[in-house]
Amino acid sequence: MPQRQFATSADLPLRPPQAAPGATSAPSASPELSLGRPLFNDPALAATAAGEGVAAAWRQAFARSGTSAPAAVGGDFAVALRLPDGRIFLAVDRFAVRSLCYRQVGDSLRFAERADELLDAPGDASAEIDPQAIFDYLFGHAIASPRTIFKDVFRLPPGHCALFENGRLTVAPYWTPTFSEKPAAFASLREEFRALLHDAVARQVGELDPARVGCFLSGGTDSSTVAGMLCAVAGRPAASYSIGFDAAGYDEMEYARIAARHFGTDHHEYYVTPDDLVRGIPEVAAHYDQPFGNSSALPAYYCARLAKADGIGKMLAGDGGDELFGGNSRYAKQRVFGWYERIPAPLRGGLMEPLLGLPGAGRLPLLRKAASYVEQARVPLPDRMHMYNLLLRLGVDEVLSPDFLARIDLDAPARQQRAVWAQARTDSPVNRTLAFDWRYTLAENDLPKVCGTTRLAGVEVGFPLLDKRLLDFSLALPADYKLKGLKLRWFFKEALRGFLPDEIIAKKKQGFGLPFGVWANRHAGLKRLAEDSLHSLGRRGIVRADFIDTLLTKLLPEHPGYYGEMVWILTMLEQWLQAKAPGFVLR
Repeated sequence: MPQRQFATSADLPLRPPQAAPGATSAPSASPELSLGRPLFNDPALAATAAGEGVAAAWRQAFARSGTSAPAAVGGDFAVALRLPDGRIFLAVDRFAVRSLCYRQVGDSLRFAERADELLDAPGDASAEIDPQAIFDYLFGHAIASPRTIFKDVFRLPPGHCALFENGRLTVAPYWTPTFSEKPAAFASLREEFRALLHDAVARQVGELDPARVGCFLSGGTDSSTVAGMLCAVAGRPAASYSIGFDAAGYDEMEYARIAARHFGTDHHEYYVTPDDLVRGIPEVAAHYDQPFGNSSALPAYYCARLAKADGIGKMLAGDGGDELFGGNSRYAKQRVFGWYERIPAPLRGGLMEPLLGLPGAGRLPLLRKAASYVEQARVPLPDRMHMYNLLLRLGVDEVLSPDFLARIDLDAPARQQRAVWAQARTDSPVNRTLAFDWRYTLAENDLPKVCGTTRLAGVEVGFPLLDKRLLDFSLALPADYKLKGLKLRWFFKEALRGFLPDEIIAKKKQGFGLPFGVWANRHAGLKRLAEDSLHSLGRRGIVRADFIDTLLTKLLPEHPGYYGEMVWILTMLEQWLQAKAPGFVLR
């Protein structure tokens, strides 16, 4: 099995900073857009797309079905059409793999793929920055749609469309997750699932030369499945790419190598270093059209750059398997909290809660754990998921300046999440949590991470596990096949037993974690970058200067793995502001 290891990035020159594509000064009208690879299920529409182009097929679909037209289309897409009667129609795919932003100016509507393309002028956007969006970023490490970092620019949420007519814009979902469980024999479901996986990967390869299609390989279940299926589709060893870290507890290259040996991939490895972060953080932060804080972005970027240097034109990623088939540990954790509701109310309120609230109960380890369990179980979902939110645990009054707090709505992110939580059509708590993650874990976080960094590296990306046929399969799969007792993604693993190596089926989930906090304590260059970024951010009036001092001098050295995440979030925010809005100061 061919294998290469890179100790540094010397042979992979950084790409120069890029201006926002297509940025212009106050355009009077936006051109039409048709992005991505929409898959028209209707044969007539597919024929139109092949013969006359995708835009013509979209017009035909809208003429037939109006704003519900995207519901019959698979693939990834963003479309903006100017209709003959003067109306404008916008839509994005179910996971917003493709982005579409809009801005209403008087009686006209402008739209673009990126939020920063819709400013009146490129460059310093200080006057356009929305403090609420900054809080949303600090709360969730990304700015959830429809808000963007700019006050009057919005992003179309996943599975939504919009119609602009007579100066009025109406935004609504064309698709809402609707679960309809259909029990079936395991054997038949397994065969159907394996066939769907193979076909999904084949659709991503399409007419491309298989030699120019590679895959991310973390060694987890999802990426290993994609790697194995890509080898089967290509009929040859597929190029796989893995990231490692020379830091205890962060490297899972061992499992990537197990998968590579098992499937016989043409495997390539890259070990990210602190020097890579010093060079890459400013570039990656500046590439996004708004602050973005997923710390896996840097590893994903270096992985994609390695593939690009090898002549790979498209990378396949395994994102989506956890969220469609029940693979995140919080699904089991929330089920445990749900058991509390089964205890009779008189027993809960008349005995357990008063007992755990007695003075001194917290000094006994068992009672302290029981009290913590009850405290969390009493908080309804999705608010319960915020109980370990780093910003909230540190205390917003301790972190954020009084002037900044006076300008924001602290409950806005949670209020939006409650509305999204209620939208899914299901009686299953597990399925409702999955649908919630389709919005916040995938569409607002993980997919922008991969899409943004691969684009910066100059590589196309595809997500076969988000194929519409696999999505439909998940919607019909019994909930207890996703989480059987406390066993995560039971069906996915059992259906692929014999295809995947046993070690990978049994391994615990890890992913491309980044040892930023550990390195920021030890590496002089990275420490200087973080300190300079945070002190610069402190002068903007958002974060309290005394908190920054405490974070850097006390919290980070004592617990680098935990508080390193907050240092990362603030560093990426400042690096983006330096690139896109250097003059921004809260006024």
